[in-house]
Amino acid sequence: MIPVCPRPVISSRFQKTTLTKTALKDYSTSYMMLIAVTMGDPAGIGPEIVLKASVMPAIIESKIPFFVIGDVEVLKHLRDKFQVKVKIAPIAEPREAKHASPGVLYVLDQEMIKDLSILVPGKVSSLAGKCAGSYIARAVNLNLSGDIQALVTGPINKEAIHAAGIPFKGHTEMLADLSGAAQSMTMFQVDKLRIFFHTRHVSLKDALRLVSAKEITKSIQMAHQCMQSIGQRKPVLALAAFNPHASDGGLFGDEEALILEPALKAARALGIDVKGPVPADSVFHQGLEGIYDGIVSLYHDQGHIAAKTYDFYRTVSVTFGLPYIRTSVDHGTAFDIAWKGKANPLSMVEAILACGKLAGKYKPF
Repeated sequence: MIPVCPRPVISSRFQKTTLTKTALKDYSTSYMMLIAVTMGDPAGIGPEIVLKASVMPAIIESKIPFFVIGDVEVLKHLRDKFQVKVKIAPIAEPREAKHASPGVLYVLDQEMIKDLSILVPGKVSSLAGKCAGSYIARAVNLNLSGDIQALVTGPINKEAIHAAGIPFKGHTEMLADLSGAAQSMTMFQVDKLRIFFHTRHVSLKDALRLVSAKEITKSIQMAHQCMQSIGQRKPVLALAAFNPHASDGGLFGDEEALILEPALKAARALGIDVKGPVPADSVFHQGLEGIYDGIVSLYHDQGHIAAKTYDFYRTVSVTFGLPYIRTSVDHGTAFDIAWKGKANPLSMVEAILACGKLAGKYKPF
């Protein structure tokens, strides 16, 4: 099934967003950092949200230096079609984008789509998958060579990636493999809520099978290490429960007693401040209130539903464990509204802003 993005509703919070002087200081360490933004699947909404994000006040005010890795012809076509007031400036080298310029979108053109007739918007194709994979590979190479210091990724389509013969389940797996990373972990961030995932792209049945004390202890350790890598010396973590009400003393399952409690005990023995297991119907609310610095979610939907229900468009995905920080939009290619001018750029805006804040703090591990 092709993942789609909900119909766009620009929140009033975003429309009124301006960065205060205090907020602008958060980006001061990023001025020496150069960020690449991959365009994502060219047949999806990636090109549109990149264009729209580049002219939003919050991005302009932040002065974060970034450029796009993609295809100029696609971006120019959509810019003109949707009347986005931005100058598209092709560059030959990343350093040409070092100084952010309002109203200018720098693009490292991959020249894979010169004739738009070969691309069908809103459809899975091996061509689009090949393009998306190429943008990612180029970005990784630039990061590893030191030409850029951080990465923001646009949405890709897994069917298209597979049609192109690229053997990865998704972005994170591809980035880890290309970067030579031994381990990586995903975190969702929205406001004060930070959610780490013990398992992600597996069935719920397999997720249950992967719930073991040893592996959960590893996930808690990894989450702790991730928080430390961005300057949180002594983070307070929480582990979400598996069963309703954390099983109410065994009334609704025994996973808490047999698996989660031993995992928590082992993590605490390592000096990690972790609470739980906390019932999943309250732990994410408590995270939003700042009670915990990070929450370990046991499976994909447990954490995704919490973050996206709170604010779908402002949720950002962050990948740790790579030699560089990577942020991403939290939605898919939305083929049903691709190239129609309806895509909401807010998640891309938030991803760029989050990358700008984290890039100067991140210490690879």
